[in-house]
Amino acid sequence: MRDNILLQTDSYKQTHWRMYPPGTTEIESYMEARQGGEYRHVVFFGLQYLLKRYLAGVRVTAEQIQQGDEFCQAHFGQDVWPRAGWQHILDHHDGRLPVEIRAVREGLRVPTGQVLLTIRNTDPACYWLTNHLETMLVQVWYPTTIASLDRIQHDILHKAAEQSGDPAGVPFQLHDFGYRGSTSEESAALGAAAHLLHFRGTDTLAGCRLLQEYYGAGMPGFSVPAAEHSTITAWGPEGEADAFAHILEAYPSGIVSVVSDSWDIRRACRELWGAALRDQVLERSGTVVVRPDSGDPVLTVLECLNLLGEAFGAPRNAKGYRLLPDHIRLIQGDGITRESLPLIVRALLEAGWSTDNVVFGSGGGLLQECTRDTLRIAMKCCHAVVNGEERDVYKQPVTDPHKHSRGGRLALVQDASTGTLHTVRAEQLRDSDHNLLEPVFRDGEILRDMTWDEVLAQVAEFRGP
Repeated sequence: MRDNILLQTDSYKQTHWRMYPPGTTEIESYMEARQGGEYRHVVFFGLQYLLKRYLAGVRVTAEQIQQGDEFCQAHFGQDVWPRAGWQHILDHHDGRLPVEIRAVREGLRVPTGQVLLTIRNTDPACYWLTNHLETMLVQVWYPTTIASLDRIQHDILHKAAEQSGDPAGVPFQLHDFGYRGSTSEESAALGAAAHLLHFRGTDTLAGCRLLQEYYGAGMPGFSVPAAEHSTITAWGPEGEADAFAHILEAYPSGIVSVVSDSWDIRRACRELWGAALRDQVLERSGTVVVRPDSGDPVLTVLECLNLLGEAFGAPRNAKGYRLLPDHIRLIQGDGITRESLPLIVRALLEAGWSTDNVVFGSGGGLLQECTRDTLRIAMKCCHAVVNGEERDVYKQPVTDPHKHSRGGRLALVQDASTGTLHTVRAEQLRDSDHNLLEPVFRDGEILRDMTWDEVLAQVAEFRGP
C-alpha cells in the first residue's frame, strides 16, 4: 500500500467535519500519558520519524483525493467524505498540511499527566484536519513506551552495578533480541530505535537503519559474533564440544556468544566450558559468553554461574561480590521481561554475585509486551474557536477521573527550584518561563530536526524527579 494520509486515519474521523459546531475555525488538541497507570514518567521519542515519514512535504495530490473519495464512498455506502476540504488543501497549500505541531524534545523524561504535544490547524477552513491526524500522531505511543520501559530497566541495572560492580558496562547489559518477534518491519525499527536511547546492544538492525536515516546517526547500536542453535545442532549431540571449539577457532579474539543448552546446559558449563575447553577459553584474547536458552531464568542463571565459578574461579571484587574472570561471562536471553529482570538482579545480589557477570537479551518481552494503555497515552481536544469565540474544550466522565482532560491552550514549563515539569495554560506563561513545547512542524515543513547525538544528550541531561 502506498502512503495516503487522506486514508491513514480511523474510519469515523472521515465523518467528523460535519459534526463540529457551525462556525468552527480552529481545533487544538494535546497529547499526554494519563495518570493512573503503572508508571509515573514517560520518555518521549519517535515523533520526528512520523513527521518526516508521513506528514512533511506534499501529502495531498489529485490522485490521492480521487482514491480517497472512491474508497470512502464504497466504505461507508454514502457521501460522507470531506472532498472539498482536501481539494482546498491542494489548491491553497499546494498539498501541504496546514497544521502546527509543538512538542517536547525527544528524549525528555516527562511525568504522567503532563502535555507532550499539541496540534492545531493554521487554516480556518481546515479545522477538521487537526483530529484527522490524531491516528497517525498517537502512534508515537509505541516508541515512547519502549523508551520509557527501557529507562526503568536501565535504572535497575545501573543501581545494581553501582552496588556490585562497574556501571560502565550497563549500556551493553540489555541486548535487543526482538526483531523476529515484532509485528512488522516498521515496528521492529521503531522499537529497536527507542531501545537505543538507553542501551547500545542490539541485534535488530532495523532500529540502527531508522536512526541513520531519520536522525542522522552514525552507528548507534552494536553486536558481536554469536551462535544460534543450528550452528551447534548441525554437529550432532556427540559433536557439541567440537562445535564449541570450532567457534572459538573461527573467532579467536573479542567477544563471542555461544548458545550452550541445545542438550544439557549443566554438562556444557561443567564438562565442556569448565573442563575440556577451559584452557582454550583462558588462552583466548577476549570473552566467551555462555548462553542458556531454557529453564527458569532465575534458577538457570544462578546455577550456571555457580558451575562456571567452580571451574574458573570467582573471587570477590572490590565491592565484595563474586566475579568470573574476564574470559568468561553469561548471557540470559530467554524469558527476560521487565517483570523477570528485577527478580534475576535481586537473586544475583542476594547470592553474592556481581551483576557484571551477566548480560541479558530480551525479545518479545522488550518490543512486544506493551500496548497504548501501558502508559495510557491519548490525544484530546483542548481548545476551539467557534464564530470567533475561543472555547476551552475538555471532558470529565464521572466514571473515571483519570480520563478527565485539560481545557485551553497548553504549555509545559519546568520549576526552577525543583526541576519538576508541569502543564500550565499558555496565557499563564510568565516572561521568565520557557515553554518546553517547541514548534516542530508547520504547514508541511519540519521546524526542528534533532540529531541522534542531540537526542542522547537530552536523555543524559535531564535529571528531574
